[in-house]
Amino acid sequence: MKWAKAAPGVIPAWIADMDLPTAPAVVEALKRRAEGDLGYPTWLDSPGCGALAEVFAERMARRYSWSPDPGHVRTFSDINQALQVILHVATRPGDGVALHTPAYHPFLGTLEVMDRPLRPIRLVPDEGDSWRYELPDLSGCRVLLLVNPQNPTGRVFTRQELEELAEHAERHDLLVIADEIHADLTYAPNQHIPFATILPERTVTLTSATKAFNLGGIRCSVAHIGSPAVRAALAAEPPFVYGSAHVFGVDATIAAWRDSDAWLEETLALLDRNRKTIAARLPEGVGYRVPQATYLAWLDYGRPGMAEVLEREAKVLLSDGAAFGPGGENHVRLNFSTTEPVLGEILDRLQRAR
Repeated sequence: MKWAKAAPGVIPAWIADMDLPTAPAVVEALKRRAEGDLGYPTWLDSPGCGALAEVFAERMARRYSWSPDPGHVRTFSDINQALQVILHVATRPGDGVALHTPAYHPFLGTLEVMDRPLRPIRLVPDEGDSWRYELPDLSGCRVLLLVNPQNPTGRVFTRQELEELAEHAERHDLLVIADEIHADLTYAPNQHIPFATILPERTVTLTSATKAFNLGGIRCSVAHIGSPAVRAALAAEPPFVYGSAHVFGVDATIAAWRDSDAWLEETLALLDRNRKTIAARLPEGVGYRVPQATYLAWLDYGRPGMAEVLEREAKVLLSDGAAFGPGGENHVRLNFSTTEPVLGEILDRLQRAR
């Protein structure tokens, strides 16, 4: 999809897919499945797909000192479906949803279509190299939708910030839906802290191997349902109404989380170099705060409509910041998860554009 959308001669750097080979352990797991048993899996009636829930819990304990209950895990096709299902069973039309903006644009579309009014928490540049925010009045909200690490800014929230958000969630009786899909793409010395370690019984955690391991086509995500009320609401639904994960998605995710950390570390080293290269080679006057996580650069050109200009003049396809909601109008988002020669060509082309 990333390359198919670009016109001839245009380098795509928009959608969050990597231009990198798949981890070998994932490839081998898919080969074994394809050459072996494609019948009904043993976990067909398990909401957490059996071993996948256990592997998720083991990974969270090993990497983030969080010990989630595997019995509270459910699988979905992707994060967007999981969010929509949770909103459907836990909220009603008209319930407000607080979300840091600019924000991942499919989430904004979900809130609009489902009539869950957005309460924006504006991220603004701070005096250093990061982003700050001030919480608005959250009265009337039902949900805090927390994207951490944040997309598109690459911000990693600190423990102090998360504890402040937890206090407001308690005060306003909010369900917290924490999208933590970019957690494995956090650069040292920043540390990802699962929100469920702070406010476990109010938190639904959404994650997947698809971003860190470049598996967008696998269609498998995990939701840990810490909220007893949400677990009860999901249990009251027909068991297959939201579909089920499939054997390829489950096997690929297990192989990524259990057997592919060496691949991930090598990939993170490349991405770390790339995020710093951007800082050194951007055209003068373009604002850029080096992301603390993700492989997404949020570039401030100071005026709207630059995605179209850069596609036309620089032959680089970027995401238009206007799609990311309040605060995104003057920005473009650049995906730097590519090889160093390709990134170098992208930056050369941006230098030549007006």
